[in-house]
Amino acid sequence: MNECIFCSLDSSRIESENNLFILIQDLYPVTDGHRLIIPKRHIASFFDLTDEEEKVFILMLKETKNAMKSEDSTITGFNVGINDGIDAGQTVMHCHIHLIPRRNGDMENPRGGVRGVIPEKQSY
Repeated sequence: MNECIFCSLDSSRIESENNLFILIQDLYPVTDGHRLIIPKRHIASFFDLTDEEEKVFILMLKETKNAMKSEDSTITGFNVGINDGIDAGQTVMHCHIHLIPRRNGDMENPRGGVRGVIPEKQSY
């Protein structure tokens, strides 16, 4: 069995944590400040989070978003993304949620946002 990169993460990469989740910077950021929220419990799917984990995740997501906006006034929006399953693009089979800060002008036409996972469906 392959070792899970999130289960064996070097503690120096952890920016923040609580009893159920850790927060790290993405090693391959889409934009400056791209973060990952990762459950400490090894599960592959977001849909396997417990009710308690869901509540704590939402709190961490909001806290992180607020901290990022207060530290960087250029942030004007966010994408929140979860690749759940191989066919959805998941490459690390340990649930993780992307929080991607967006800035005015970071791409020519951001309309459609996450719909861009299938590029021909992004514009509507």
